[in-house]
Amino acid sequence: MNLELNPSIASDYKSPAQIARVVTESWFKNNSYCPNCGRESLEQFANNEPVADFYCSRCQEQYELKSKRNAVGKKIVDGAYRTMLERISSQENPSFFLLTYNRQNWLVRDFLVIPKHFFVSHMIEQRKPLPQSARRAGWVGCNIVMESIPDTGKIFFIKESQVVRKDNVLEKWQQTAFLKTAKPESKGWLVDVLNCLDKIPTAEFELQDVYAFEGELKELHPENRFVKDKIRQQLQFLRDKGLLEFTGRGKYKKLRLSNG
Repeated sequence: MNLELNPSIASDYKSPAQIARVVTESWFKNNSYCPNCGRESLEQFANNEPVADFYCSRCQEQYELKSKRNAVGKKIVDGAYRTMLERISSQENPSFFLLTYNRQNWLVRDFLVIPKHFFVSHMIEQRKPLPQSARRAGWVGCNIVMESIPDTGKIFFIKESQVVRKDNVLEKWQQTAFLKTAKPESKGWLVDVLNCLDKIPTAEFELQDVYAFEGELKELHPENRFVKDKIRQQLQFLRDKGLLEFTGRGKYKKLRLSNG
């Protein structure tokens, strides 16, 4: 996988946004592969496709590509807020590729994919409407809150300019493929508990360590009055899926939850 972007292909453009789009899309077409099935190249939709940018001709998985300079950061600017919420609840929601790069030397810094089944509504932050003076006055965009996405939902192809082996990428994608068929409420709880586990710095932990996030989970799921019961339920499910090991009374060990 080549880390070098080629800005010369955008020599006919003057807008920084257009230059970035042309350069990063070209790099993506030449270097990406499908994390779902492993196909070596992805096809590009026509420019007027409203939902996704690329798709896999073998498994039909769809992808959106976003790029930005420097680090990934806490938030990623995306499109219309209501459209994003509708996409999350539909079967047409694409997975999300993010490419970050250094504009000074045009080298890729990070390249990762967030599988579509990790997105839940509270990860999408509503932005302020555009002012009346704007060309699209009143339009409401959104941000993707990256810190709300568990590490298992951030699958790196390139991390800090280091290429990750393809078999590791494919394995990480399949580890959480069970979320594709989860109902929205169940998926929300699983993703949120995974995010809590990321905040526990050690591989081994106790049930009480997860109970410490009861208040945070109650805010995310105010309709549920039995948060500790739901926590235990999610831990058991993750154990059954091979992501956790039950090591003793109220004690667990993370098995495949790091994203190094």
